[in-house]
Amino acid sequence: MTLNDKKISITQPEFDQFCLFLEKACGILLAKHKQYLVESRLGKILIEGEYNSLGQLTTVLAHPGNSRLKEQVINAMTTNETLWFRDNHPYAILKDKLLPELAVNASSQRLKIWSAACSTGQEPYSISMIIDEFKSAHPGTFRLGEEIIATDISTRVLEQARLAEYEMLALGRGLSQDRLKRFFEPSAEDVWRLMPKVKQRVIFKELNLLGDYPGIGPCDIVFCRNVLIYFSTERKSDILRKIHKVLKPGGYLLLGASESIGNLNDLFDMVHCRPGIIYKAK
Repeated sequence: MTLNDKKISITQPEFDQFCLFLEKACGILLAKHKQYLVESRLGKILIEGEYNSLGQLTTVLAHPGNSRLKEQVINAMTTNETLWFRDNHPYAILKDKLLPELAVNASSQRLKIWSAACSTGQEPYSISMIIDEFKSAHPGTFRLGEEIIATDISTRVLEQARLAEYEMLALGRGLSQDRLKRFFEPSAEDVWRLMPKVKQRVIFKELNLLGDYPGIGPCDIVFCRNVLIYFSTERKSDILRKIHKVLKPGGYLLLGASESIGNLNDLFDMVHCRPGIIYKAK
């Protein structure tokens, strides 16, 4: 990285200091070998802000009144890897097990699903498509409607998600041609727009999983997939306890393939779906 031919390098103490800031701010744990990630993702902020070092930037971030800069740094450092219908089996479980079960009581309650760490919207919109397909196959279900709350800490990805417009390159990652034709319409050259019937179920909100979850519950289902891997064991346990509080008794939690509830067996029962495991709130 250069600024007027001045090289900006990151020392180990500066990297360690920044790692402490990042974990405190949003829970992300950076491994010691991830220094290159900080250099690549924060290079533009360091250069445009004319910071002489990562240490100077971290010191400025610690001062009150720098919420905009903090937001920029978190946006840059959060990982937003996502796919349509990622791993497939969670959506099969939703369509074949969870929605039929919840439809039994749907005459007296509105279906509510939370998609945590929703990134650019592929997960909550995939959920909405599954609901649409289920309702088409079972007319008259969920008469009181459905609500999907989708949250992320990154304001940048939430702006993209609310727009609900995607280039073909992004649509090709997990979305079938059949669903593309049924749920999207052309918007511009190489860009497709999600149809209102799918989009209108989803409400996007900024939310830090380390904080409180106002207005989220009570939920029938929570998708919190492929995000807990970035947290320490202690923070992960705290997040799962808070998720349990927003789930209805008997509500379901879906985690990523490499994630588990740890030692929180007092809060959740494991349900084997073959393939896949989900967790039922006690």
